[in-house]
Amino acid sequence: MPDLNLHGIDNGETFDFGRTSANYAKFRDIYPPSFYAKLRQLGIGLPGQHVLDLGTGTGVLPRNLGGARYTGMDISPEQIAMARELSQGMDVEYHVIPAEKIDFAPSTFDAATAVQCFHYIDRAKFLPKLHQALKPGSLFAICAMDFLPYEDDIMRGSEALVRKHNPSWTSGNSPRKHKRDLGRAPWARPLFRVHKRVLWCEDVPFTRESWHGRMLTCRGAGGSLSEEAMAAFTADHWAYMQTLPEKFTVKHQVMMFILRRKP
Repeated sequence: MPDLNLHGIDNGETFDFGRTSANYAKFRDIYPPSFYAKLRQLGIGLPGQHVLDLGTGTGVLPRNLGGARYTGMDISPEQIAMARELSQGMDVEYHVIPAEKIDFAPSTFDAATAVQCFHYIDRAKFLPKLHQALKPGSLFAICAMDFLPYEDDIMRGSEALVRKHNPSWTSGNSPRKHKRDLGRAPWARPLFRVHKRVLWCEDVPFTRESWHGRMLTCRGAGGSLSEEAMAAFTADHWAYMQTLPEKFTVKHQVMMFILRRKP
């Protein structure tokens, strides 16, 4: 199991998204069209570009953003195996490697992305390697789509069940962010400068099945629970789904924090 315990995540409990790969492939292509449109508007994923996608998982971003040539990387062999299966016929190359150990030739990439994964990466080790791999002036997009349980009753109910079955889970309870909260990224200097900060909220559509599947892939559930505990969570969460309409939306906040590589 990959060791993903940086920064005190989940109080030191191990987790592995590779355990969720089958459900991840089925239920985690959830980013709305506006997500990909905004990346293209910002200049990422354009024809002729070679884009490095860090923490690619099952290749969600390369498969949906399109337009460019991609190299996807992830620490999980199971996730990469699923990404390769789902990306057949596409111009995507995948590698099983931690972000901190990338070793590409200088100026290999026109852009880089890290979607829902940057908080797992050791910045001090990673950023100099990324700086080398990117062309001067290239963009690095750090992206996330966070639940807003303070504003969404359905999410609040799901989070409560994750915490019930996994008290070590340190995610959740996410408040709405504001552009000023993204800061000036002192950790990125002197290699990168802040280029743009983008935030917006979106009601993402789900069915009972798709939201249930989304929560099965949660780090605090499928990524870490024992088989017995996961069975109990699955039963509890599916029972909760029966109290909801067949179709509904869950409020999310999308964040894009764009850095530009300094010469």
